[in-house]
Amino acid sequence: MFKRLLLDQQTQVRFIKFFVVGGTCYGLNVLFFNICKLFFLPSLAFTCAFILSTGCHYTLNRFWALRSSRSDFHIQAIQYLMSVLLSYGISIACFKYMSVKLGLGLTLSQALSIPPSTVVTFIILNFWVFR
Repeated sequence: MFKRLLLDQQTQVRFIKFFVVGGTCYGLNVLFFNICKLFFLPSLAFTCAFILSTGCHYTLNRFWALRSSRSDFHIQAIQYLMSVLLSYGISIACFKYMSVKLGLGLTLSQALSIPPSTVVTFIILNFWVFR
């Protein structure tokens, strides 16, 4: 069943759009992170950048990449927030591991923390939140 979903043309188009949205929001995340780390400790700067870029991520996915016609907006928003919390948990854990345990620079750790949560987030958003 999973293989069939991956071969579905609509799913592939949605993934490409999701990837474009992700790239755009990643760029904003890096920008926000670099600004915030001038004023805050790294973990707080990471969190602020994550929150700011998530607003863009929701808007672009909801109305373009994973366009949804669901009328239960409030339930959808709660589901999105749950997926964001999971994504944040994965990302911040990776960020801290790479920056503290591996000793990678803050910017590289921030950049490398995004991909691990991307696949999980796409599956949740595409098949549950914005179905």
